[in-house]
Amino acid sequence: MNIDLLITNGRVIDGTGSPWFWGDVGIRGKRICVVAPPRGLKAGRTIDAGGRVVCPGFIDMHTHSDLMPLVEPGHGAKVMQGVTTDVIGQDGLSYAPLTDETLQYFRECFKSLNGNPEGLHWDWRTVSEYLDRFDQQGVAINFAMLAPHGNIRAAVVGLENRAATADELVEMQRLLDQAMSEGAVGLSTGLTYAPCIYGNTHELVELCKVVARHGGYFAPHLRSYGAEMEAAVEEAIEICTKAQLPLHLTHFNASFSTGKGKAGYYIERIDRARREGLEVTADHYPYLAGSTFLSGILPGWVHEGGLDHVTRRLGNSQAREKIRHQLEVTGCDGMHGVPIEWDKIVLSDVQTEKNAGLVGLNIEEISHRLGKSPFDCFADLLIEEDFSAACIAFFGIEENVRQFMRHPAFMASSDGLLVGARPHPRAWGTFPKFLCKYVRELGVLTLENCIRKMTSLPARRLGFFDRGIIRPGMAADLVIFDPETVEDTASYENPRSYPLGIPFVIVNGQIVKDNDTQTDALPGRALRN
Repeated sequence: MNIDLLITNGRVIDGTGSPWFWGDVGIRGKRICVVAPPRGLKAGRTIDAGGRVVCPGFIDMHTHSDLMPLVEPGHGAKVMQGVTTDVIGQDGLSYAPLTDETLQYFRECFKSLNGNPEGLHWDWRTVSEYLDRFDQQGVAINFAMLAPHGNIRAAVVGLENRAATADELVEMQRLLDQAMSEGAVGLSTGLTYAPCIYGNTHELVELCKVVARHGGYFAPHLRSYGAEMEAAVEEAIEICTKAQLPLHLTHFNASFSTGKGKAGYYIERIDRARREGLEVTADHYPYLAGSTFLSGILPGWVHEGGLDHVTRRLGNSQAREKIRHQLEVTGCDGMHGVPIEWDKIVLSDVQTEKNAGLVGLNIEEISHRLGKSPFDCFADLLIEEDFSAACIAFFGIEENVRQFMRHPAFMASSDGLLVGARPHPRAWGTFPKFLCKYVRELGVLTLENCIRKMTSLPARRLGFFDRGIIRPGMAADLVIFDPETVEDTASYENPRSYPLGIPFVIVNGQIVKDNDTQTDALPGRALRN
């Protein structure tokens, strides 16, 4: 048998949830060609796994890797932790489809999420052209894309806070149909972010009907993960029931004080929807803090019209007081209906030298340092930083994280940002953290079940039935790691730190991490619906 690469002496965890077994895994070209008991096979190169685990490559179901891999194709944050596929286009906000008019808005407004890298040629407009860029220049891992609701709405309706007209909705459906035809795997939205927040339930139902025709799924960032989360979950279920397509609840965490003790309620609601015939899955990350662009905290109405209008509102005393009241007293949609706790909002990135020394401090601490109210610090930072500041928000509940993690329909994601002075460590540590903390140390998950949540379960949700399982004929995306030493080292203080215990990573049959060292190989590609 002609084998290019052979992995021997490994404990194979095939991704299905089945118990591990001793076996050899052979690769020819981009595919697995043999999975067999140890029997002395020969190959062009042999890797002795030394009793370590051999499993499918990890699939990150929620990422913000939309831009940086186009300028840093090695994508070390993911390669080094064993991720072989990233799913981009999340939260309804990405970089295709674009128009000449919307290009500048998405570049400027969301650079604190994805950066605005110099030297990048913005010569694409469609999903197909965008995905082609990953194939043409070469990237270390694979990428799949959700069609972003916000891009489609902005192209047709603009940034107006209103319902789409009947004709506009038809045009949005046309653009979405094109995006799905060009390879998108589903539709994402961000219902606390402009312009997605201005779309109503009817609009989303009609758009999801288009996605259903293409066999895709709906991945909403809900209208609330706080005070109105129950209603937000019901809206998502209603949309997918009416449109008859699967629902995937992305970065699903019942956070804030309103989420305490509620994990069981949401699990029961998911199970009831599944019993009634709606395919519901979810993903989440193993951290208690979230991360977003600082202006995302503002009430949704403030964003109408774009950044110039936001600046004017923050500079108007009456509007500014209204914003402060909604943030601090009543709670607003940007803060999920919960009054803000400024000491839980930590500044993670700024653009100016003036404010660089504030990174790593929470808004309450910044208030004491600058001698003005927390709200004024927040509002002034937005203006001074031209809305390019980012933050980490500590609102999670550990027991909820563990309860959701145990549910068979939940899978792994990082929601990781790759840019910033001190970004969230989840972009560098999510997958080893699952394996170290929640498998080895706490025993919340078995090793085989955890691997399933990182491999075959997300592959099936994406519709990539040739990935996520170790079988002959499947794509050769593989990871070799030591279950006794695998460990995340990324922290909130030092986020860009690579994990331990993952010596080998293989993407489409090529080694991208070789004995703990990243190689120059760029075998990844865009995975299209």
